[in-house]
Amino acid sequence: MPTPIVSKASAVWNGDLISGSGTTTLESSGAGSFAVTWKARAEEHGGLTSPEELIASAHATCFSMQFAHNLALNGTPATQLDTGAEVTFLVGSGITGIHLTVTAQVPGISVEDFATIADAAKAGCPVSQALAATPITLTATLV
Repeated sequence: MPTPIVSKASAVWNGDLISGSGTTTLESSGAGSFAVTWKARAEEHGGLTSPEELIASAHATCFSMQFAHNLALNGTPATQLDTGAEVTFLVGSGITGIHLTVTAQVPGISVEDFATIADAAKAGCPVSQALAATPITLTATLV
């Protein structure tokens, strides 16, 4: 049985919600610390990150990994996958939707098989599964 991998991050927040600010740190990788504010989350990014941007990054990466795996299992490995994720946040409602986009170079695959495998990757990605309460859509383009 595989050994579980635990990923760690932390956040420090100072002040109230509206005028306060904080920092989130990617502890497992040591990749960095990033400033966060309510304004960056609810109004404009202004060079800062937000929980939704971090979720978008995680989702785009997870989907790409799952899709690459599924394509390889199909005998049609991808040459390249370019994936984006947009997480929509609405004050008062929370995260209202996630839209994944992928443009892929996959030699030897039919458009139908490509679409089926892309949809399966969206459903099978562990981040998609963790966010299942949120509507997730996908636009997949084969080039």
